[in-house]
Amino acid sequence: MVSAEPDPQRFRDLMVGGEPGFEGVMTCVFGIQTHESRTYLILLENPGSTVAELADKMERDRSNVNRSLATLLDKGLAMRERRLLDGGGHVYQYTATDLPEARELMHKTLDEWAAYVHNRIDEFGEETQA
Repeated sequence: MVSAEPDPQRFRDLMVGGEPGFEGVMTCVFGIQTHESRTYLILLENPGSTVAELADKMERDRSNVNRSLATLLDKGLAMRERRLLDGGGHVYQYTATDLPEARELMHKTLDEWAAYVHNRIDEFGEETQA
């Protein structure tokens, strides 16, 4: 599920820091870590990857990749499918949400956050008037 909680400090940094790149905007809007946005980009280039494959490509520990994937799944930026192995058992394969849909999620999340901030602005001073 998409969370409407971009990081305010990251938002300020993004606005002051010059021309933001996709990865910077993604970390700001979704409130995720840089390594999580990097995981998304690697996954976008390598659909159907397993945790082990991603860990090798990213040179990161599998447990860290698992946490990044959990965040991406939670934000709607990745999908997971279970594939049965010929010798028994199964493995999970991950695919990034396609770029047009990810951009739409970014717009939606930012719009929700902006609406929340606008409501908070409108509430300022109401406590003292009551």
